[in-house]
Amino acid sequence: MAHYAKVNNGIVEQVIVAEADFFNTFVDTSPGTWIQTSYNTYGNQHKLGGTPLRGNYAGIGYTYDATNDVFYAPKPFPSWTLNESTWLWEAPVTYPTDGKRYIWDEATTNWKEVV
Repeated sequence: MAHYAKVNNGIVEQVIVAEADFFNTFVDTSPGTWIQTSYNTYGNQHKLGGTPLRGNYAGIGYTYDATNDVFYAPKPFPSWTLNESTWLWEAPVTYPTDGKRYIWDEATTNWKEVV
């Protein structure tokens, strides 16, 4: 079984699991293109040590960048930037490593401790 994302105008609209030969008989007349995605790919790394496929596993609302042949999540905050090696969004300030829990505060563009 493989995973496929339906992409329309660069945005993932649907993700399905199907046999590889499914698309030989599948009829879908709605706009868009089906593109294979890997459940085991995240941050441009394959979880099981294999070859990563298209940056990240596709999700509904994700962007498909045809030029780079990758999927990436919607931008979570205006201040974050896309790392074009991992295809993950990064905050302008590194997440603290003191063992406490934090949430992003866009107003201050910093991490705020959850108490």
